[in-house]
Amino acid sequence: MLDLFGQADEARIGEIAAGYAANRTEAGTDSERRFRDLLQALPAAIYTTDAEGCITFFNRACIDFAGRMPKIGEMWCVTWKLYLPDGTALPHDECPMAIALKQNRPVRDVEAVAERPDGSRICFMPYPTPLRDERGRLVGAVNMLVDITARKEAEQRMLLLTSEVDHRSNNLLAVAQAMLRLTKADTAEEFQTVFAGRLSALANVQRLFSASRWTGANLKTIVEEELRPYASRDGERIRIAGDDVRLPPTLAQSIAVALHELATTPPNMARCRGLRAGWRSAGRPMVQSLSCCTGRRAAVPGSTRRRRARALESARSTASSGPCAEPLPGSGGRKDWFANCPSRKA
Repeated sequence: MLDLFGQADEARIGEIAAGYAANRTEAGTDSERRFRDLLQALPAAIYTTDAEGCITFFNRACIDFAGRMPKIGEMWCVTWKLYLPDGTALPHDECPMAIALKQNRPVRDVEAVAERPDGSRICFMPYPTPLRDERGRLVGAVNMLVDITARKEAEQRMLLLTSEVDHRSNNLLAVAQAMLRLTKADTAEEFQTVFAGRLSALANVQRLFSASRWTGANLKTIVEEELRPYASRDGERIRIAGDDVRLPPTLAQSIAVALHELATTPPNMARCRGLRAGWRSAGRPMVQSLSCCTGRRAAVPGSTRRRRARALESARSTASSGPCAEPLPGSGGRKDWFANCPSRKA
């Protein structure tokens, strides 16, 4: 069987051409009939023409390829309509088979698009090869049409994937650059600790994106992942309440970093009575409010407040809302963060 996508295509087509040329001198013999039966059994579309370009034979695969029944005596090609890869119409008398016959040479490394009568199109590579008699005179040609539609679609998907990866990596680098710009500290050790924490929050949400095939991230899962280090064994220390809301990637990244700031900046976090995180959504898919509050108020240094304010302001900007504050019911009056966050229901 022919390896239709291997490196030996041309050599095998040459063997077919040579074999057919040899058998043409034995018209009506069993040898020619066996050779035609072989061509009929091949899964590739193969047809032959005389020296003038009139079709003299086509196998059953040509019918499926062309989406119609070709006719013996038609000129140049079994296909209904032809186009160049860029969509330009290709006249049949300028097709690769016509060139092979007119210039008496094989044509290789070209692509074309065939349109069927039902309007569907198929990308293919033709391999027209002239046939000569024992004296070297041109007596016809044989052509094999290799369907490369699946390969072209795979190439398009690969290009799309490459473009998407480039876009997402640029977005991620932009977020990291913004985090770096917003991170301030008095010492290198403090800078490293703060920046590493923010990177960890960003990495957590990236894992959620990957699990959801980059359709977004569930807000509840983001909150659970960020507050997990502060949970108690009995699960009573942290209380989370809110609707199932799926956030788009850009917004989820900003909220993850903001939650990290809200959870880590209060001092003596290990001795806090508890953490409460909640959000409310309006009737439409929108996070109406988001708050993360500790169980008791504690003094926060000015530098810490400024650092947290910068991170929250960045999240507010991403959420495209005017910043304001509002205590959630049962939060003890603690006002931490409130923003209108466009989202999608999970």
